[in-house]
Amino acid sequence: MSLRLRLTTLFFLEFATWGAYLTSMSNFLASKGLGDTIGYFYSVQGWVSIVMPTVFGILADRKIEAQRLLGLSHMASGLLMVAVWYFCETTPDLSFGDIFPWYALAVAFYMPTLGLSNSVAYSAMQGSGLDTVGEFPRIRIFGTIGFLVSMWMVDLLGFQQSAWQFMVSGAWGLALGVYALTLPRCRVNKDGANVKTWRERMGLDAFSLMKTPRMFLFFLFSMLLGVSLQITNGYASPYISHFGSLPEYEGSYFAEHANLLISLSQISETLCILLIPFFLKRYGIRAVMIISMAAWFLRFGFFGIGSPVMPGLIALTLSMVVYGVAFDFFNISGSLFVDKEVEPSKRSSAQGLFMLMTNGLGAAIGTLGAQFVVNHFVYSETGAAEQMAGWRTSWLIFASYSAIVCVAFILTFKKREPAK
Repeated sequence: MSLRLRLTTLFFLEFATWGAYLTSMSNFLASKGLGDTIGYFYSVQGWVSIVMPTVFGILADRKIEAQRLLGLSHMASGLLMVAVWYFCETTPDLSFGDIFPWYALAVAFYMPTLGLSNSVAYSAMQGSGLDTVGEFPRIRIFGTIGFLVSMWMVDLLGFQQSAWQFMVSGAWGLALGVYALTLPRCRVNKDGANVKTWRERMGLDAFSLMKTPRMFLFFLFSMLLGVSLQITNGYASPYISHFGSLPEYEGSYFAEHANLLISLSQISETLCILLIPFFLKRYGIRAVMIISMAAWFLRFGFFGIGSPVMPGLIALTLSMVVYGVAFDFFNISGSLFVDKEVEPSKRSSAQGLFMLMTNGLGAAIGTLGAQFVVNHFVYSETGAAEQMAGWRTSWLIFASYSAIVCVAFILTFKKREPAK
């Protein structure tokens, strides 16, 4: 099997594991009367990402080969997701405390694999002499395809409001846990003679990247952009499904199949990934991040004025289309930028730091902030029409935040001057 095919399989399974529940879990929670806790379930991905990706990145750089650590993490996460399914299925009158601890543990083992899978791919590609900027997006695109396939499976099998979505995720994860152990070996830096300080021994020297003003600003705005990452994952599905409770939208196809509409976002991703090498090489990381921030503004803004039937369906569709730019131009380009800025011995640690700032601090703050906004404007109301007005207000607040971040970035993150 060629290296490209092996790595495309890696990313297909990596994101199929996540796609099984990420966009539909909120619908399941709402169906169980746990709608006001959605933010906690999504924010846990952020809180564990503050520590776990960095720790696992250090382990991969210093102690355990990255592909082995990737496999072990997926095995643990997969088994815990199966446990979530089991307790959902066997517990009458399901409560927050019945499943949240198991879910949190599963996510704690899964989130580090996002950075580890990148490290494994970069190591294997460079070992084979492949250009990471040119080749990686073409390989990473299969992660989005895996996410998309998993979303469709859950929707078409009728699992959007069922605990079986967690079983699907667990099955994908266990399969990847075994498969990861067959991937090319990654180098571990065990040369103690070159590690003199406690910071170096712990891998914390990756934080030295933030000493330069440019990298400090990059990681700061990575966190501020990360605030937006999980908002639509947590609230897009219940928002679109809520239209079905209004007489004028009752029975509309996409109100009943929100996942299929949301999956247009992943289709957009598959196309936008292919644009990254051109934009990154031609315009640089500053322009790419500005484009991403502008796209987040449009993503939320179109949600605020859209609906699952014409003509509002045009706005929702446009929101799904710009998501590919919003997500890919930040996440994929940011990962590539970090890889180019660090030496190989710090690769996994630096990817862990990037994950900490984006899927860690940023996502945690964003999801809890979004929960506050949605609970205040939506779930505090009892009438369907009043809740819909609250949904629209919430999306416009999120759009305003993205616009402010974009303007601040333009004013502070200056284009790098060419060396003289």
